[in-house]
Amino acid sequence: MTNVSLIILPLIVLFIIIYGLKHNVNIYDEFINGSKKGLMTTFKIIPNLVAMIFAVNILVKSNFLIDALSFSNQFLQKLNLSSDIIPMCFLRSISGNSTLIIMIEIFNKFGPDSLMGLLASTIQGSSDTTFYVIALYFGSIGISKTRYALPAGLFADLCGIIASFILVYLFFGL
Repeated sequence: MTNVSLIILPLIVLFIIIYGLKHNVNIYDEFINGSKKGLMTTFKIIPNLVAMIFAVNILVKSNFLIDALSFSNQFLQKLNLSSDIIPMCFLRSISGNSTLIIMIEIFNKFGPDSLMGLLASTIQGSSDTTFYVIALYFGSIGISKTRYALPAGLFADLCGIIASFILVYLFFGL
């Protein structure tokens, strides 16, 4: 299997070259044009990325979520959970990197095979970074009215988080 993965990429490149030659396409010029378009897209995306990273860092570093949701501690303790999972639930729709850091902190504190570690892993895998995706992809092509994309994405994230709690308790128990 290792040999196949070493051969796949050169075979794809060879296929593209043969296809281009067969159809009289100037492969090098097309590659340069694609590279230029890729760089232009990168320059369009950078302001959106900087704004999103700045906003997420302010939210995470201020501990606002932990303080605002401290009322949930008693309920979570009855479920043998810690309030450390709450920021992850709220930030998952905003930033994948911040929730990855929270998940690693949960692993360090409780262990990856603990109920908290399993729940954090399941939440990380069952939801997406909706705000990031909309800011990046919609912003890069100039769409300012997202219509139903944001509510649908947030609803899908909520369903994924709720399903994570249910499934972790069904499979790994109280």
